[in-house]
Amino acid sequence: MPRRILQGTVTSTANDKTVVVEVERRFRHPLYGKFVKQNKKYKAHDENNEYKVGEIVAIEEHRPISKTKSWIVKGRVGVSKDEAVDVE
Repeated sequence: MPRRILQGTVTSTANDKTVVVEVERRFRHPLYGKFVKQNKKYKAHDENNEYKVGEIVAIEEHRPISKTKSWIVKGRVGVSKDEAVDVE
């Protein structure tokens, strides 16, 4: 079975070798038809502590690494809109 890959924003890097990634899901409400946003946080393994808060990353489903961590960071996709980018 293929592993799921999700894309989200890094919200915390407080733990060693772990990042918290917030994934936003948009779907149409079944009764009212309005588009609804739903956020969920996943703990993902970051072996080298290379990702920072505000970066957009891709995470992949993995075997359980710890009690709450069963995702690994695949790579950096971009920088969040909220984070300022230095242009020289």
